[in-house]
Amino acid sequence: MQTSWQHTTVLLDEAVDALVTDPDATYIDATFGRGGHSRLILSRLSPDGRLVAFDKDPVAVAESAKVGDARFSIRHQGFRHLGDLPPASAAGVLMDLGVSSPQIDNPERGFSFRFDGPLDMRMDTTRGESVAEWLATAEVQQIAEVIRDYGEERFALPVAKAIVARRQERGPVSTTTELAELVAGAVKTREPGQNPATRTFQALRIFINAELEELQQALEASLHVLRPGGRLVVISFHSLEDRIVKQFIATHSRDEFDRRAPFAPPKAMKLKALGRVRPGQDEVAANARARSAIMRVAERTAA
Repeated sequence: MQTSWQHTTVLLDEAVDALVTDPDATYIDATFGRGGHSRLILSRLSPDGRLVAFDKDPVAVAESAKVGDARFSIRHQGFRHLGDLPPASAAGVLMDLGVSSPQIDNPERGFSFRFDGPLDMRMDTTRGESVAEWLATAEVQQIAEVIRDYGEERFALPVAKAIVARRQERGPVSTTTELAELVAGAVKTREPGQNPATRTFQALRIFINAELEELQQALEASLHVLRPGGRLVVISFHSLEDRIVKQFIATHSRDEFDRRAPFAPPKAMKLKALGRVRPGQDEVAANARARSAIMRVAERTAA
């Protein structure tokens, strides 16, 4: 019997409150996951409202069949495909970034060092290269660069050397436990309470799914699909994601001057920053995965 992996949606009410301003409009849940945000959005819409969801994970797409609402549709695509939707067609775009609890807690997905399983980490298991496949051929410097840039791991080079040495001696690393043990032997110090493998697993997951590149593409696409007054709501869970979101909103929340034409009128700002929200103490106490969440909200201007 298949286990029903549970997911607790972070900042559920806060996100939907910020997103839905017109019950008759179309909204986008760019990361369906297990549908927590989608179901609450639908409860706020009128019979004329619509919700379009995206998700790369085929398990999430299968889960969406349980929504059972004619106002809802889903696309088995990453959210960089937001730009495929008609211009100015949405009153709100919600992006809940990162990995869902069912992905982390299912050993077969290979996202967590807490369980022994195949070293996969792909969000979309129907396409692309797994982490194990990439590590089987990548050079030391390639691996070190990924772990350093996406995991901010100061022992990135020793970890990369350990992975390649293991490959040369006994064959490629293929399970989460094998990788976690290699990392533990290469990382000499770690913050109290943090597993030595945390940063390496984060880095490899972000890299193999091109998460940061897709986030940048999706944010740009949101400007295309949002109508004037439409809301952009993004929940991030680590500093690399939040930095991209923060800089994107800041860049588009000011008039843009062309230095090559100093007397030309500036291009008007495209967004208005509305605020930043963190989970309250009660939510963090009930769901430890909420502790690092940051929600940023912006509104599309008429420009």
